[in-house]
Amino acid sequence: MRNWRLRIAGCGLRIGLCLIGAILLVSSRDGWALESDLVTKGRYVFALSGGCGCHTAEGGPTNAGGRPLQTPFGTFYGTNITPDPNHGIGKWTDKELIDSLRLGIRRDGSVMSPVMPYPAFSGMSDEDVVALVAYLRTLPAIARENQPHKLSIPFSNIGNRLWRWLFFTPMTAPAQAPTAGIERGRYISEHVAHCQECHTPRTLWGTLDRSRDLAGNPSGIDGEVTPNITPDPETGVGKWSDDEMVSLLKSGFLPNMDNVQGLMALVIEGVPEGGYKDMTDADAQAIEQYLKNIPPIVQKIETKNK
Repeated sequence: MRNWRLRIAGCGLRIGLCLIGAILLVSSRDGWALESDLVTKGRYVFALSGGCGCHTAEGGPTNAGGRPLQTPFGTFYGTNITPDPNHGIGKWTDKELIDSLRLGIRRDGSVMSPVMPYPAFSGMSDEDVVALVAYLRTLPAIARENQPHKLSIPFSNIGNRLWRWLFFTPMTAPAQAPTAGIERGRYISEHVAHCQECHTPRTLWGTLDRSRDLAGNPSGIDGEVTPNITPDPETGVGKWSDDEMVSLLKSGFLPNMDNVQGLMALVIEGVPEGGYKDMTDADAQAIEQYLKNIPPIVQKIETKNK
């Protein structure tokens, strides 16, 4: 009788262990699936941001830094945001990365220049920013040293902190991004693709002149002239069809079959990992709907000959 009891107990133990193993295996697979879904979402957010193109030098490895950005305050160089532990973000915690994106605060507590569009990213949803950080950690680590900025203003670190204190108010970011329609378009345009950073003129202090929001900038980054994208029919995009606007966002072709150049071409094409060209038709249509519903502003911007 005792042997039978021992055998039954042994069988029960084996069955229990098998059940526990099966549960752990399923849980692990679910965890892997969730992690994979998060990274996939992060890659799409990365594409909507133009592939973080300012962090990739022409012909260089993705996100390894070195791209120059010429401004009235001097030349800034995109930083290394690969997972390299010495020159990139390899030692940064998720919170430190999220604070840099949303608040403009580096790991050492110093303040970033507003050339890094943290005022725009401040409104990025919790879900999107967590996914973006997860994706950035999957990219190859590149041991490329960051290039010092060449600025025309003294005490730039103090200036960055003062600018942030005077002009930046953190937003209350949503837990999740809007999923469709004009609100989806506004969210992508303002907080992920950060269209206003190039298409809105700036004040003497380097802040966005919101009275001329998206009405074009004759003195943009790298000296580029960016066009008026408000729905004004004469000086903006008011006469463009819906399909023409969607086509521009995804292909870079203008209604006259010319193609965009400079930074706009950069963010559309992005990097091999993604750019505006990879956004869904639904998101391109949402941006188009949003731009067609903002206030039209009359401001003629003379484009330079290519």
